[in-house]
Amino acid sequence: MEVSLSFDNAVVNASILRTWNTFWQRLFLSLGVLIAVFGMRLLFPLVIVATAGHLNIAEVWAMALNQPDQYAAQLASHHPQIAAFGGAFLLLVFLNFAIDDEKDVHWLGHIERPLSALGSIGAVPTLLALAAVMAARAMVEPDQSASVMAAGIWGVIVYVAVDVFGGLLENDDAEEGESNAGSAVALVKQGSIGAFLYIEVLDASFSFDGVIGAFAITSDIVLIMLGLAIGAMFVRSLTVYLVRQGALEEFVYLEHGAHYAIGLLAVIMLVSARYHIPDLFTGLIGIAFVGAALWASIVHKRQEAAAALPS
Repeated sequence: MEVSLSFDNAVVNASILRTWNTFWQRLFLSLGVLIAVFGMRLLFPLVIVATAGHLNIAEVWAMALNQPDQYAAQLASHHPQIAAFGGAFLLLVFLNFAIDDEKDVHWLGHIERPLSALGSIGAVPTLLALAAVMAARAMVEPDQSASVMAAGIWGVIVYVAVDVFGGLLENDDAEEGESNAGSAVALVKQGSIGAFLYIEVLDASFSFDGVIGAFAITSDIVLIMLGLAIGAMFVRSLTVYLVRQGALEEFVYLEHGAHYAIGLLAVIMLVSARYHIPDLFTGLIGIAFVGAALWASIVHKRQEAAAALPS
């Protein structure tokens, strides 16, 4: 399940990581793995349960080991808030990719071109994300509406904050002058703390549903931890493979398919605040979009090769 949910995550990670320098790539593969495995897939669920139940981490860890069903129930009871946060963040990831007037490569042109035209209005992605959060708030039970709305707004705030933080670092570095090798390029294209934070929050948003959904398979917290850790390593390995093979340059629509999968995953997460969505459906949707984009890229490549042949 974790691997099936990870394909689109890996492609999007690769689209960010491919222009990073060696230092930031290695940091993503070392510290990033520790954050992904221990931080988001183990510690963060414990923090959620501890905060909600007014317990300390040690008590929650004991609950997870000795009373896994109770731990799973506590975690699942906060799924609407988790889904609202992750859904809002992932929706902004998709919207800021789709609503970009500088994007000149379009996979589904009849959809992407009108969306790209809205890119001149910078507030559109945030407006749409907030509207989606309000829709999720309207779906849930009245006693959860305030917390769901707050969680969704925090998802928007975290996305914007990371974006602003990265922009501030770019501006500070650029002011040092062109003699400073890299300036904004070193921060955005070669890697930066802002970009690193962005990719870690992105990974966290993907991991939320996997953590909760894992309890539908087993209540053994150790087994869940091992399975989610394997999934995190798979994401890293596939990301590195895509970067080193230059897959995104060769298959031009792959990134588009991954972002469509992310957009649909965001909608599914927001809807799951009220309705149960099978994890199998969520995983297969991501694979289907990435697979369709890969096939479209192969067809496009063949068409370009045929057009280049002398008549």
